[in-house]
Amino acid sequence: MYSAKDIAEWFLNKNRVQMNFEDSEYITNLKLQKLLYYAQGHCLSKIDEPLFDDEFLAWEHGPVIKEVYNLYKTNGSKGIEYDKDFNIIIDDDIENILEEVYEKYGQFSAWKLRNMTHEESPWINTPRNEIIPKCEIKEYFKKKSS
Repeated sequence: MYSAKDIAEWFLNKNRVQMNFEDSEYITNLKLQKLLYYAQGHCLSKIDEPLFDDEFLAWEHGPVIKEVYNLYKTNGSKGIEYDKDFNIIIDDDIENILEEVYEKYGQFSAWKLRNMTHEESPWINTPRNEIIPKCEIKEYFKKKSS
């Protein structure tokens, strides 16, 4: 199992690599949170296991992992320039899921992703600032994929 921080770095590194080959923008903290949420949802629905143990909170602007938010909050709404060496080993099956999530959701703006989560039952059904239960995320994404 990975930490949400590990997966956040995977997305930031993927974004950095993509920017070398095509015109794209840096990922903001808001967008990163939503990519983490969709990655968790896809893992829960496809392999019946969480991608990471970290919990999402139902914040005003959608699901957020506070620890990852705090790492990048100094960026505000600006993109995160990832300049570290990425050396976390990701299992091939997980890498495929992350690639799929990046391909599907990475094309959208942070605000589009935020609005998408606001229409989904895990965030809607969780009181603000409370933990979104993994079982709700799993159930939602299993229904969505069937």
